[in-house]
Amino acid sequence: MKKIALFSLLILASNLFAAEDKEGWISLFDGKSLEGWKANENSQTFKVEDGKIVVFGPRSHLFYVGPVQNHNFKNFELKLDIMTFPKANSGVYFHTEWLDVGFPRKGHEVQVNTTHTDPKRTAGLYGVKDNYDALVKDEQWFTMHITVQGKHVTTKVNGKTIVDYTEPEGAAGGKPNAARRISSGTFALQGHDPGSKIYYKNILVKPLPEK
Repeated sequence: MKKIALFSLLILASNLFAAEDKEGWISLFDGKSLEGWKANENSQTFKVEDGKIVVFGPRSHLFYVGPVQNHNFKNFELKLDIMTFPKANSGVYFHTEWLDVGFPRKGHEVQVNTTHTDPKRTAGLYGVKDNYDALVKDEQWFTMHITVQGKHVTTKVNGKTIVDYTEPEGAAGGKPNAARRISSGTFALQGHDPGSKIYYKNILVKPLPEK
């Protein structure tokens, strides 16, 4: 039994190491299941189809709760492939934490929105440094790249820098009664409302060292 247990641990360890490529990128989504992720309210809003996370349903947030960095990231690069559909709204949270109900109160949201009625568009740092330009078209895949190093945040869409922001000393955050400060925490994908349909795939993170 001891040999079997040891063999199982070795297989698990090799799989964890294999998840990191030569450049340090680690996959947070296996393309087959929501293993390592947990939805709060209305879990039916999230499902996996054909290698992608489909977000479509009542308000819900899907938090990363997996083993990478013990789901606590400070300095990192995060890349996601995203497709929006007409009048859809979503977002990618970082430095956040689990919340049973409602919109996350901790961390920042990077907006995902091409044609929703909210004028704040994709890759803006919501309520802090917003973007009002439509960068891509609905029903087309694009890559969003978020980098956080110390108090410095950049966002890119298909390689183009959209936000370049450094949090000032004493910043109070971008939303009333919310801990919108750069700190540390996990990631979350947003299911905004029943009319919003979004796809996510190829979710990769690269932890960065302190400068």
